[in-house]
Amino acid sequence: MHPPRKRRAVRRLWTAAVAALALPLTMLSTGSTPAQAAAVQCSVDYKTNDWGSGFTADLTITNRGTDVIDGWTLTYSYTGNQKLGNGWNGTWSQSGQAVTVKDAGHNGRIAAGAAVSTGAQFTYSGSNAAPTNFAINGTSCTGAHQPPITVLTSPAAGAVYSQGDAVPLAATAAAADDATISKVEFYDDTTLLGTDTTAPYSLSVSSLTVGSHSLLAKAYDSLGASAESTPVGITVASGPAVVATPAQLPVQQGRTATYDVKLSTQPSAGVTVTTARASGNPGLSVTGGASLTFTPSNWNTAQKVTLTADASGTGSATFESTATGHAKATVTATQIAATKAYDARFLELYGKITNPANGYFSPEGIPYHSVETLIVEAPDHGHETTSEAYSYLLWLQAMYGKVTGDWSKFNGAWEIMEKYMIPTHADQPTNSFYNASKPATYAPELDTPNEYPAKLDTGVPVGSDPIAGELKSAYGTDDVYGMHWLQDVDNTYGYGNSPGKCEAGPSDTGPSYINTFQRGAQESVWETVPQPTCDQFKYGGTNGYLDLFTGDASYAKQWKFTNAPDADARAVQAAYWADKWADEQGKGGEISATVAKAAKMGDYLRYAMYDKYFKKVGNCVGASSCPAGTGKDASHYLLSWYYAWGGATDTSAGWAWRIGSSHAHGGYQNPMAAYALSSYADLKPKSATGQADWAKSLDRQIEFYRWLQSSEGAIAGGATNSWAGRYATPPAGKSTFYGMYYDQQPVYHDPPSNQWFGFQAWSMERVAEYYQQTGNAAAKAVLDKWVDWALSETTVNPDGTYRIPSTLQWSGQPDTWNPSSPSANNGLHVSVADYTNDVGVAAAYAKTLTYYADRSGDTEAAATAKALLDGMWDNHQDDLGIAVPENRADYNRFDDAIYIPSGWTGTMPNGDAINSSSTFDSIRSFYEDDPAWSKIEAYLAGGAVPSFTYHRFWAQADIALAMGSYAELLE
Repeated sequence: MHPPRKRRAVRRLWTAAVAALALPLTMLSTGSTPAQAAAVQCSVDYKTNDWGSGFTADLTITNRGTDVIDGWTLTYSYTGNQKLGNGWNGTWSQSGQAVTVKDAGHNGRIAAGAAVSTGAQFTYSGSNAAPTNFAINGTSCTGAHQPPITVLTSPAAGAVYSQGDAVPLAATAAAADDATISKVEFYDDTTLLGTDTTAPYSLSVSSLTVGSHSLLAKAYDSLGASAESTPVGITVASGPAVVATPAQLPVQQGRTATYDVKLSTQPSAGVTVTTARASGNPGLSVTGGASLTFTPSNWNTAQKVTLTADASGTGSATFESTATGHAKATVTATQIAATKAYDARFLELYGKITNPANGYFSPEGIPYHSVETLIVEAPDHGHETTSEAYSYLLWLQAMYGKVTGDWSKFNGAWEIMEKYMIPTHADQPTNSFYNASKPATYAPELDTPNEYPAKLDTGVPVGSDPIAGELKSAYGTDDVYGMHWLQDVDNTYGYGNSPGKCEAGPSDTGPSYINTFQRGAQESVWETVPQPTCDQFKYGGTNGYLDLFTGDASYAKQWKFTNAPDADARAVQAAYWADKWADEQGKGGEISATVAKAAKMGDYLRYAMYDKYFKKVGNCVGASSCPAGTGKDASHYLLSWYYAWGGATDTSAGWAWRIGSSHAHGGYQNPMAAYALSSYADLKPKSATGQADWAKSLDRQIEFYRWLQSSEGAIAGGATNSWAGRYATPPAGKSTFYGMYYDQQPVYHDPPSNQWFGFQAWSMERVAEYYQQTGNAAAKAVLDKWVDWALSETTVNPDGTYRIPSTLQWSGQPDTWNPSSPSANNGLHVSVADYTNDVGVAAAYAKTLTYYADRSGDTEAAATAKALLDGMWDNHQDDLGIAVPENRADYNRFDDAIYIPSGWTGTMPNGDAINSSSTFDSIRSFYEDDPAWSKIEAYLAGGAVPSFTYHRFWAQADIALAMGSYAELLE
């Protein structure tokens, strides 16, 4: 059992939910304060989470004026006996019923149109009326006008209709603040279907095409505010069909479960639907509703089919409900242990995620970044996707195989990923010209986008690539086997870089490879210029997009891809678990070929271990003076931020290149993948030195965590072998890790890359898996300290709602690494700036606690994991999954200028102009056709901070995985 340890009291919570990979948060404007500032104009949005005897208050302060608010004090009063407990993101105090909040320093400056959040926890008895008398710096503020509430009441989620039949759309809409509803629009994804101006709001549509559709309603009020409903997914069949829901059904041993059956269209006479097991587990059988009759009057009224599981055994079975002249309906039922309620949750959420009507997948089966289209994070559109999403799909299907015994979906997920996200030979046609002794030409990374293009410098020495030859020998090809990181799944931009094609254009259908970030650490998503991975100069300017990024005498048409190492490592991690679970079922042979491909991916992933230009690792200062590497001395053995490769499109041009990355982030490390690739026979790489490299990487990654661990327990940013991305001289006294310099915010600075708690949860979850599998003492030491810190910053309320850290702030630095005597890093500190109820991050955190508790016996970690999973399950479910609203104050950056050099002009595939006047939105005009755009438009005009409820694929998958992991280890 885990020995008891003293822990600080669990405390603080509540601010707006944020977070996704590299989420760009609001960047406050800078500039001088006017000599005579105009009067403050402001609004305060006040929200509570109330459990009867206490509550948390979340307040968003928006600057409605034209001048900066430089330092703020918020005052307001209650009318009851509310008593302040603690506050965050500000200095809180109370005198009687009056409350005063002083800014926290870091959030004291509010640019015009920008917003900041603060929050606190209170106790009370009796009534809890919301205050109305807010003031900033003594000036009264008004509450922002709230948008209408819109609910799509018809059709029902998951409904199936026959092509040509009328689909009845209906919505309710309620306006706030004495406004009235002016109209309701109905959309199919981003396509406007029709409008109704009179309640009850409805529309009948018979023109929907065969396939899945994501429908929503959008209401407008008389004050100009608008809001859209949660999307509802339906399916249109090519003809009459039997409809069965849900498509995934858990049945616990010795119990029964039911699913609904009805018809998609009204028949002319009675129809008999017969249900029987078609294949699979004989322990599941139909015990009710085997024959159901539907008539012209009750065809759309659901009737029940009852399935019963015997008292022993597990596994899935397929049941088919058939009727003459109708397409059949298929339900997969899975028998699970009587005690496995969390496996049942996994299957229920898995069913929502994989239901085509719910909008998580493209027609090709590719997972979108999110169901919703208007979302700006590292991907700048919801129907883009990332290698991250593909890796989560693999992990989701691995868990599905564990629970059901069906491994076809895991194999299928790898096939989809290989087909669409790993570049084919046609996409990387000139690798045979790659010269491993001269991998690439040096170009410096610059501080800000307006310093680009960066001049190429052939005079800077670069090292040799020591693994290219052994990879070719092992796999018989010059091509790189790794995922590109970003894909425009619906070809929204119109480049048409689908696999095997180069700039086929807007008319091309299906997924298109794209790139974005190219211009240094300060370039946020709001400052990027999207560009194709294969640039034939068809779009952009005279030289395509190339001369925005690098300066050269002339430019050649070329291809280029960038790999996100954490995603490929997660794919290997998923393959490890799939192999373990399949072997336990005696089905390892069913996925052995896929697991071998994961080992191959891991072999190529070693490119992420190398300095960008294969220079020698350690005390590397001066682009010209830092020596070229001569082999493995160019490897830091960590997972860096990326590796990339490219070359000429002209097969007679005769050149190709490869680079690693000099920057290693704590949140990207994956000791579980390193363990699998170095110590697990089925994932052993074929190359001569792959297994040995991963063994060294495993040790180095654990050391990296120990070096980056703050005095409190959180893991700091990372390290670089190339200060400022150009081998500059670091500040005096900068601590080092094997000669690499400590970097508080490696890779990107807007926002700082060390702030997001999600990197903590993701990364420590991998450490916890490694510890759970091996009992490694060094991993346990890191986890013991981290878990203590994380639990002390976690709050679970009596109603099951919770708050976990969101934004972290850092001071100091670690001591220079001494492997024989690791330091406690008493000079490196972390504090939590604000908190969140983000469901994806909470799931990753719960998984960390689950794996840690299983091996250590820590009962508090186990109880908190359960509380987080129960809290999101009980409080945040909807038809599409589990999600919470998010205030997106950063969306004021839609109007941000994008740096384009003076005189440079070009066009996007849709004709949007690219020039020195371009903004984020102006080169993405497709956003203005999105149903959610009016929220952004109103916000940019001075309206309220918009709120969105997003269903990110990675988050939904991680929640399902957390349920499955808890069922396996702690239930």
